[in-house]
Amino acid sequence: MKYTKFEELPIWKEALALTKLVYDLTAKGSFAKDFGLRDQTRRAVVSISSNIVEGFEKNNNNEFIRYLKISKGSIGEVRNHLYIALSVGYITKAEFESTNNRLDKLARDVGALTGYLDAYRKKQKSVIRNIKINNNKTK
Repeated sequence: MKYTKFEELPIWKEALALTKLVYDLTAKGSFAKDFGLRDQTRRAVVSISSNIVEGFEKNNNNEFIRYLKISKGSIGEVRNHLYIALSVGYITKAEFESTNNRLDKLARDVGALTGYLDAYRKKQKSVIRNIKINNNKTK
């Protein structure tokens, strides 16, 4: 399937849903009062969807791959912050597991798209290289 708008990307849709979920988690109880962890967690979760969009809008597979990797890093950052929140009692084990599982799946999906784009990019270079070789042989 070819995507023409970032809004069509399943990974962007899930990143946006996770942003809402994380904002809800960080707005409750002690988590809401821990301004440092709350704000850092929110910035990291916003970074996930933002980097997907920024890379997609570059209209260049190399740039899209680069931004997907940054997005995947932000997923790891949010997961780390949730481990901290769990360890200090800001979120329940159930909240942690549910959110962490979704973040882990999103990381795998972003990684799969990155791998697909990278393989496509390498294949394109190979095709171009073969065309040049064939053109050299015909001269």
